[in-house]
Amino acid sequence: MIRVQEDDFDIGAELRTLTEGDTSVGAVASFTGLVRDMAPIDGQSREIRTMTLEHYPGMTEKKLAEIEAEANSRWPLAASLIIHRYGTLEPGDQIVFVACASSHRQAAFDACQFLMDWLKTEAPFWKLEDTDTGGVWVDSRESDNQAAARWGKSPDTDG
Repeated sequence: MIRVQEDDFDIGAELRTLTEGDTSVGAVASFTGLVRDMAPIDGQSREIRTMTLEHYPGMTEKKLAEIEAEANSRWPLAASLIIHRYGTLEPGDQIVFVACASSHRQAAFDACQFLMDWLKTEAPFWKLEDTDTGGVWVDSRESDNQAAARWGKSPDTDG
């Protein structure tokens, strides 16, 4: 399941709903991403006042569905969930939540990590950090590209 929303989410409620009534689930792995209060910008640590996330409705959901389908094709998941927020967020606010349920823990762990690695590099979100020195658009990071690359081809790659 995929949700792109402006509103915050309740992690406990989301986890209960994810596995409700499915006694085949033996493991749930999840990740919650939060807005940090500091970020490295131009080689210096800068205070983040707010972060504004933008996206293209329709295109974003389609890409997230492709990424989720890829995870479900690689691991035996009973359920998966991706929630990604947009709008203006403050330090400490939740940005993203990913959860994977499976009969066994390794599949849940691997699928959850895969989803986050590919979300960081493939999901069409744009982040503007409002810092103590002005607004800065967040560029992709090589470390994120390397993390995603270890899983093999992306949904946009032929073959």
